[in-house]
Amino acid sequence: MPFGNKRLESIHESDLQSLVDNQVLEGKTIEYKESLPGNTDSEKKEFLADVSSFANAAGVYLIFGIKQKSGVPLEVCGLQITNVDAEILRLENMIREGIEPRIPGIAIHAITLQNSKVAIIIRIPRSWALPHMVTFRGHSKFYSRNSAGKYPLDVSELRALFALSETTTQRIRNFRVERLGKIIAGEAPIALDKSPKIVLHIIPLNAFDPTKKYDLESLDSSSLQPINTSSWDHRYNFDGILAYGQFPKSTSAYSYLQIFRNGIIEAVETYLLREGVIPSVTFEEELLKALPRFLTIQKKLGVEPPLFIMLSLLEVSGYTIAADRKYFWRRNNYSIDRDTLVIPEILIESFECDPAEVMKPIFDTIWNAAGWPRSMNYDENGKWVGARSS
Repeated sequence: MPFGNKRLESIHESDLQSLVDNQVLEGKTIEYKESLPGNTDSEKKEFLADVSSFANAAGVYLIFGIKQKSGVPLEVCGLQITNVDAEILRLENMIREGIEPRIPGIAIHAITLQNSKVAIIIRIPRSWALPHMVTFRGHSKFYSRNSAGKYPLDVSELRALFALSETTTQRIRNFRVERLGKIIAGEAPIALDKSPKIVLHIIPLNAFDPTKKYDLESLDSSSLQPINTSSWDHRYNFDGILAYGQFPKSTSAYSYLQIFRNGIIEAVETYLLREGVIPSVTFEEELLKALPRFLTIQKKLGVEPPLFIMLSLLEVSGYTIAADRKYFWRRNNYSIDRDTLVIPEILIESFECDPAEVMKPIFDTIWNAAGWPRSMNYDENGKWVGARSS
């Protein structure tokens, strides 16, 4: 990748200048433009073809404000823009309205240069919703990229992209099923208390790209807090880093956090689900506190969205939900009718998300499983209010 694992907002003029100094050629993962697309139909179609070709191939960067010749960057010249925010909004709207299906995870970053001009970088991830078609003004064409730049896809390549999209999503789902199987079989990375379990997976879309390996040594031990723990130990293991909470004199853990080298996070907790009841406020509260911590870990590692959020509950057949912090108040007569709840995944496209908004459909599904219409910890406007909603 042209900028390694740098986050988009951490890319500066010096990084752009290094592309010029090192004569980094345009190709499959980078393209230079001296100016932004105008408002003519032909310019918009060209821009959308560029963007969709990256998403249908490997990503990654479309850079405006660099002069090039025959694909060789010559100068970071910059763009003379009066209102940068308005220009970024224009580009975002063009992408949103001119490409189908929508490309998740696109990000745009403006860099102010020493000459008072700006450069604009669009980071386009390798998409999971392949293939993407330019639909502007009835254009209806598919593009991809190779070392020579973008090109229109033929029928056989289109078939391959449709198959690849299904394969990527299925690999992520298969990973989840495999990990749940290991936990149920007692093959977790650490011995666990024998109680019902909360299992949270956060899986980047590109986790199974063999080139995606992250520097786990960059993580500080203080950031490795598992779900529902106030103190924890950690160690390296075969898969990456394992952090775990353990009661004094216990030989098993009640919570752990496994960070895989490919950026996947697996968090398991065994203490909250006891006595046949899900204490809804505490249960949801602990997950809402944990999710931002885990996303911060992935962001620090350089993981790129989009990410799949997956929650599962193990050994919960017969469990009911208590609708406040007390176990036995506001309960109904219905119970969960299966041992394992594998809740459908949620896709997030940015680290800057609202945890309560992300988790609401997941919580709603758990409450549905216990006979409730939705999570009663949210008000009528969809805001998480916990016990105050009772």
